[in-house]
Amino acid sequence: MCLILFSFRAHRDFPLVVAANRDEHYSRPAAPACFWDDHPEVYAGRDLDKGGTWMGINRNGRFAAITNYREGQPGPAAPRSRGELVSRFLIGNEDATSYLQEATAAAADYNPYSLIVGDLSAMQFNSNRGSGIQPVAPGLHGLSNHFLDTPWPKVVKGIATLESTRTLDDPDALSAILFEELADRTPAQDPLLPATGITRQRERELSPPFLTGELYGTRTCTVLLVHASGDVFVHEKRYGAMGAPLGADARAFRLQSAPAVATFSS
Repeated sequence: MCLILFSFRAHRDFPLVVAANRDEHYSRPAAPACFWDDHPEVYAGRDLDKGGTWMGINRNGRFAAITNYREGQPGPAAPRSRGELVSRFLIGNEDATSYLQEATAAAADYNPYSLIVGDLSAMQFNSNRGSGIQPVAPGLHGLSNHFLDTPWPKVVKGIATLESTRTLDDPDALSAILFEELADRTPAQDPLLPATGITRQRERELSPPFLTGELYGTRTCTVLLVHASGDVFVHEKRYGAMGAPLGADARAFRLQSAPAVATFSS
């Protein structure tokens, strides 16, 4: 997962709005988002190599998502998969802070990551390249391959798009705008590119929201909407090499209880 744009308790009707792209090698097998057979309360895609996931929600409103933290050329593989940090939170029942405290104790077991966990009342952010657990304030946020709200071009542009949708109450209209943002293949201008220890050309190639390539690129675009009523709408589009469409699914279901939170923060 390389781009997560989300509105947390900042939309008039939806306490949680998420638009996210997962970037990965096309050769790594994955299952589309669905309710898991072994944990039927979890709705998420699944990494068929290690068994974890990159983003998901469960019927109690627990949400988690992860991105890789980019710091130059990748090192050797760590002993544990980052995807388990998402799946263990979705399966468990610990509060976000306690969970991240435990994850921090094992941070060296994972390659660099940035992680969001929580529910519709409170969310937390943590990275094993950061300095601690950070509460996520109600508002509009973006995460790419760095820390939360680092102003990379695709994060800044994506947050502006979220801002433009804050009063839309039609899930289809809201999703259409967010998918258009996720599908943007325009590279950032060179003066705006971050410096993460890779070549300038590679920074340029990784700068759009939607990545295309022969071996690596955007595998899924996902829009997740949680309404104040407790209704959940998830729409996933899947892609192969060079951005070729591979299929799409849409699913609606209801949380076990409606979110007991305010839905709008100006």
